[in-house]
Amino acid sequence: MDGKRLKKARTVVDSSATFTVAEAAKLIAQFPPAKFDESVDIVVKLGVDPRKAEENVRGTVELPHGRGRVVRVACFCKGNKQDEARAAGADFVGAEDLVEKVQGGWLDFDATVATPDVMVLIGKIGKLLGPRGLMPNPKVGTVTFDVAKAITAIKGGRVEFRVEKAGLIHSGIGKVSFGSTKIEENIAMFLEQVVKAKPKTSKGIYLQGIHVSTTMGPSIQINPSPYRG
Repeated sequence: MDGKRLKKARTVVDSSATFTVAEAAKLIAQFPPAKFDESVDIVVKLGVDPRKAEENVRGTVELPHGRGRVVRVACFCKGNKQDEARAAGADFVGAEDLVEKVQGGWLDFDATVATPDVMVLIGKIGKLLGPRGLMPNPKVGTVTFDVAKAITAIKGGRVEFRVEKAGLIHSGIGKVSFGSTKIEENIAMFLEQVVKAKPKTSKGIYLQGIHVSTTMGPSIQINPSPYRG
């Protein structure tokens, strides 16, 4: 966003105020339009210690309106599962060959699915996939023999989230072109699932802060109180 447009967008938002999800979605719709369809992103601050395994929050959410972008899925599997993966819309399918390609530095995909029998192969590229949030995991349904179901869910708008070292969760949750109603519904569903993922060992205030923003717009602070139970 150029200087004039950013300045105008900031007049729409009181940076010292907090808003409801509905109000935040309406504010985003009031930003001056960019020359491209900006993404809408969310950052959630959690009161957890990610260094503790039991507080390493992660999960998935089925956004009712998707993220508004094409998600490239790499499926690691063998035999007839490869045909199932392709039929379900996987962009890249393979086993040893796909692992070797990743070992060579190729990472042109956004999500992964793997069958349990190839996880020993995936272990060879774990250090490449893990830091990028691309490691398949049975807890979020991406290590499964039902590859078609997993791929369909990801393509349809399922988003995986996990807390980072600073206690933050970042995710894209839509596009400005969705309009305020769809943006509101996506944000609400995302927050609902983050709350459901609260560890039993978490003490104090779990949901400490929520901010949403567009690709080149100012941040909007959402009041977390309604989601604290």
